[in-house]
Amino acid sequence: MFDSEMIVFGLMWYVSFLFSTVCHEAGHAWAALQGGDSTAYHGGQVSLDPLPHMQREPFGMILVPWISFFLNGGQFMMGWASAPYDPYWARNYPKRAAWMSLAGPAANFTLAILAGLAIRFGISFGLLQASETVLTHSGDAVLKLLGIMFFLNIILGTFNLLPLPPLDGFTAIGIFLPEATAARLEEFRQSAGMFQIVGLVIAWQVAPYFIGPVYEIARVVIIGR
Repeated sequence: MFDSEMIVFGLMWYVSFLFSTVCHEAGHAWAALQGGDSTAYHGGQVSLDPLPHMQREPFGMILVPWISFFLNGGQFMMGWASAPYDPYWARNYPKRAAWMSLAGPAANFTLAILAGLAIRFGISFGLLQASETVLTHSGDAVLKLLGIMFFLNIILGTFNLLPLPPLDGFTAIGIFLPEATAARLEEFRQSAGMFQIVGLVIAWQVAPYFIGPVYEIARVVIIGR
């Protein structure tokens, strides 16, 4: 049953999802701009303003998060966004495209670290009261919001780094490859077609085996509990 407490919890999740996703895509867009592709910049994606991102992906940024939240009993939210880029630029400069891909997950891990440190210092100095080990369900509203931010960004960063098309981790492999090989990898990604759907299906199956351990390690190392 969805009462007022559940709605407030949903709003916490949505604020966290919106900010984290916008930072992820803005990271892509900013890295592309630094690499010479201004496509996302002209689309308004080099910004923490959520409106350009929501206008580009209203289904993934507005509808799906709330639908997923209610369908899974108010446990978490799912959704997506995207930043446009020039495919010809990516093929001509595959190394820059690889760094662009890495920038999104890097933004998520940065947010996770900041949220984790805020939790650690808040508890250490008595500013936050932690009586539960599951931070996303803490009775402290601020701790709950920070816990969601920490948990969600670990998920986003880890999932998107899986080296499967169309995820960021696949293109990011190009960082470690010779230029010509990285270019061929990018060409394959752009023409992958059904392989991208297969990649997403595989990613959904294997992601829990990576997300769980990464979360536990990050929780102990950063938060210390």
